[in-house]
Amino acid sequence: MPAVSVIVPCYNGGIYLDGLLASLAAQTFRDFEVVIVNDGSSDPATLEKLKEIESVARVVHQENRYLPGARNTGFREARAELVLPLDCDDRIEPEFLAETLAAMRNAGDDVGFVYTYMRLTGTADRVFATHCSHFDQLFLNHLPYCLLIRKSAWKAVGGYDETMRSGLEDWEFNIGLLRAGYRWIEIPKPLFIYTVRSDGMLLSTSARRQASLWKRIRDKYPELFSAAALFSTWRRSRPGWWATSRAMLLLAMAKSLPEAWCNWLFFQMNMLNRGLGRALGLVRPAHSQN
Repeated sequence: MPAVSVIVPCYNGGIYLDGLLASLAAQTFRDFEVVIVNDGSSDPATLEKLKEIESVARVVHQENRYLPGARNTGFREARAELVLPLDCDDRIEPEFLAETLAAMRNAGDDVGFVYTYMRLTGTADRVFATHCSHFDQLFLNHLPYCLLIRKSAWKAVGGYDETMRSGLEDWEFNIGLLRAGYRWIEIPKPLFIYTVRSDGMLLSTSARRQASLWKRIRDKYPELFSAAALFSTWRRSRPGWWATSRAMLLLAMAKSLPEAWCNWLFFQMNMLNRGLGRALGLVRPAHSQN
């Protein structure tokens, strides 16, 4: 049995697989398997690439079930107890597996996942200091999807919600992990490299529908968003005044404004918060005189 299973959903993403595999080949920790889930790809070049790489990765084929369905298939196929979801257009630094695995092995069974900071590349270029807080996570997704997760934790929360086909399935899944009582370990190094593309799901779909998707999460976990529950979570998490004010503002907007307005406002706020405003033309570069 390998120590780690790296699971990679792939839908017509063959152009990115060489970079992904090069990233994995550079890992200083070597006891891992790679499981690529072909999620109903129709692109001939992708299908040909998947055939080429069967000697270095296990390729599982299925009809298109979208990203959450592909990730769930990857978890089911994983032979290791520790699983790393990694999208085909993203990469990890050479020491990612070594450092996250060492942290997990030194932790108790109640630690369900380990994560690192992430470096944005592509149409954005910055380090994003991800963090985990029970309170903050209810309002904005501060965690990456790329977590080293116990397979037992994935199973305990019921996997990814396959009805969330428009994105932010990782936000819902991460809230489920916290709701189940799992603790976490943060490695404050940008070891996860996230590719921001104008045609990617983040910018083209999920970020533009964040208010709508957040409503689905609130409807799924109403017990977490009652006034009493929010106060209890706030008291345990002790967020700063800015995080508290922002959370209350987001909740007030969601409950008082039309959903379309909220989607637009959330998109602007989230992109600026993640440092993506320049890439989208929401803010100008500091040296611009126009």
